[in-house]
Amino acid sequence: MGEQLGQLKVSVVQGKSLVIRDFKSSDPYVVLKLGNQTAKTKVINSCLNPVWNEDLNFSLTEPVGLLSLEVFDKDRFKTDDKMGKASLNLQPIASVARLRHVVNVSSSRETVLRKIVPDSDNCLARESSIICINGEVVQNVWLRLCEVESGEIELTIKLINPPVVPSR
Repeated sequence: MGEQLGQLKVSVVQGKSLVIRDFKSSDPYVVLKLGNQTAKTKVINSCLNPVWNEDLNFSLTEPVGLLSLEVFDKDRFKTDDKMGKASLNLQPIASVARLRHVVNVSSSRETVLRKIVPDSDNCLARESSIICINGEVVQNVWLRLCEVESGEIELTIKLINPPVVPSR
C-alpha cells in the first residue's frame, strides 16, 4: 500500500430520477468502492428520488484511483437489481489538497481552487468545483449513472488531514 493521503469522507446526499426496478418504484441503496474498501448506504424504500445524507469514510492512499459507485434496488426474495453505476476520479481533489497551502488559501473564507467540467472521460452530470472551506478541501458532484435509462447521484467529497506540501 502507498503513502497515506488522509481520510476521505464521502457524503451520499441524494439520488434523482432513479429507474423503476420493482412494480411502481425501487428500494435504492448505494455501494461505494475505493480500492479494496467498500461501504454502503441504508436502503430507502419505495423512492426514485431518495435522500440519504449518509457519511461513508475511506482511507485515501497513493496511487489515487477512482471512487466507484453502484446503485441497487433491494429485493427480498431474489438478487438485488442494478440501477446504474458511476465513478469519480479522485486525482483532482488529492492534487488540490496537496497544494492548497502553496497557494496560501485563507482558512476563513470559501475559495474555489479548481473547476471540473463534464466530458466523455468522467460521469459528471454538471460542472463541479473543488473548494477550500475553513481549511478543508471539499468537492460537491452530481454523477450521471451509466448503463441505465436515467438517474443521478449527488456526493460531497471531503479530504480530511491531507498532507501539506511545504511552500518555498
